[in-house]
Amino acid sequence: MEKRYFTLGAVDSNKLVKLIQIVFGIVCIGLALFWMIFNVRSLKSDPTLWITVLFLTGFGLYEIWAGLGRATRFIELGSGKIRLKKNILLPPVEILAQDIQKLDLFPLSLVFYLKSGKQILLRFGTTYHETNEEIVDALLLFTETYNLDLEIKEDKL
Repeated sequence: MEKRYFTLGAVDSNKLVKLIQIVFGIVCIGLALFWMIFNVRSLKSDPTLWITVLFLTGFGLYEIWAGLGRATRFIELGSGKIRLKKNILLPPVEILAQDIQKLDLFPLSLVFYLKSGKQILLRFGTTYHETNEEIVDALLLFTETYNLDLEIKEDKL
């Protein structure tokens, strides 16, 4: 089976956008450092100003992380395994086909039941319907190729 890669959200692969994100992140961190250095007396008298410094630093780090392409959420199917990155901060999880007991496919989510007893839940977004359908089609092909049990379920209220 050929590798199929799908993003789980909006991704701008434009190099200009990535460069702007990195530069903006550096500017935010620089502004936080400037604020700390030149307003030391204010920070001592009003400790709530540290929230501004922490926010600018955290946001700057996130922008750099995203600009480097590390914050992309994705699912990759192929070659006997599934690589899944659900969280922008955590590394991708690799699930081997032989470790999957079964899969439950709901309209907006997918549950992997592993032979170890662990469950991995993947929630699809409601914005990118076309991508969700492509993921489901590739998943159906993956389960047929590796003889996995896939059950399509409907959500009931």
